[in-house]
Amino acid sequence: MKNRRHFLQTLTSLVVASLCAAAPALAPATPTAAKEVAQVRLAQQYGIGYLPLIVVEQNKLIEKHAKAAGLGDVEVSWTKFAGGNVMNDALLSGSLDFASGGIAPAVTLWAKTRGTKGEVKLVSALDSMPLLLNTRNPAVRTIKDFTEKDKIALPAAKVSIQAVTLQMAAEKAFGEGQQERLDPLTVSLSHPDGQTALLSGAGEISAQFSAPPFQYQQLEKPEIHTVLNSYDVLGGPSSFNVVWTTAAFREANPKLYAAVFQALAEAEQIINQDKAAASALYLRASKDKGTVADVEKIVTDPQVEFTLTPRNVTKYSDFLYKIGSIKQKPDTWKDLFFPEVHGLAGS
Repeated sequence: MKNRRHFLQTLTSLVVASLCAAAPALAPATPTAAKEVAQVRLAQQYGIGYLPLIVVEQNKLIEKHAKAAGLGDVEVSWTKFAGGNVMNDALLSGSLDFASGGIAPAVTLWAKTRGTKGEVKLVSALDSMPLLLNTRNPAVRTIKDFTEKDKIALPAAKVSIQAVTLQMAAEKAFGEGQQERLDPLTVSLSHPDGQTALLSGAGEISAQFSAPPFQYQQLEKPEIHTVLNSYDVLGGPSSFNVVWTTAAFREANPKLYAAVFQALAEAEQIINQDKAAASALYLRASKDKGTVADVEKIVTDPQVEFTLTPRNVTKYSDFLYKIGSIKQKPDTWKDLFFPEVHGLAGS
């Protein structure tokens, strides 16, 4: 066990060092630099897509790296939100330091704040995962089959990654300018609440666009089937969840920002080194139903990757710009992210 832990620590240190070496310094060193904050506030949502953050929280990795950077005992607080739109409000109000969620709300806030004092950028990706739109309606085989009698649960109508992916699929199915064709059918519900409504068989919710593990739990029921896979819409693997924060926080707290980034990098290494242990940790922390084997099956799925590397994020930003949801378009994916990940093979 000690040898394994030493190996993990050594491997993580090498990865973090290689990622950070290519990036410019977080802030110029000055003899009169202001003291950094002693607390950092982070938020996450529900599901296996947030496993890296769960690993960070449960293993107190931010506290570890902050202390190693000479910041002492930093207080780390965690909150759960149902959608990225609520996180964006909290970030802008100053009640949150780091938000996490899908590409769409992160890019939306980047465009809204670009060039302002409250500028927001993305820290890194957390993972790449396919998102499944499932339904209990046997008459619905493609998204063209939905009618006004169907209601689709997703985290946040119009702004969540599920909502934007559905718009992209609608444009492909119904033609240019038809991206909002299915928007009137969408209902904002957290993943757990949406799943409860879907599986109850009662009420108006007949479909849900969610995320792992919920989408796979639904498919264990014989009456549930998949209508749409996000990878088919994007043409390949794409980042599901990302982390974002303000440029002001990064500039004022360079060591603490670095500690958060290093904690994320270490969490990814921990997951990829022992996915069974990470699956067990997820179940303990989330209190989701199922077994370790159920979670490990998802975590080891060839379509699922835990990585800091952004995948296909510009397809989302290009689409959001095209339909007018954002007024500024990034030239490359690097425009969206702080420089610590610029050396990765993103897209």
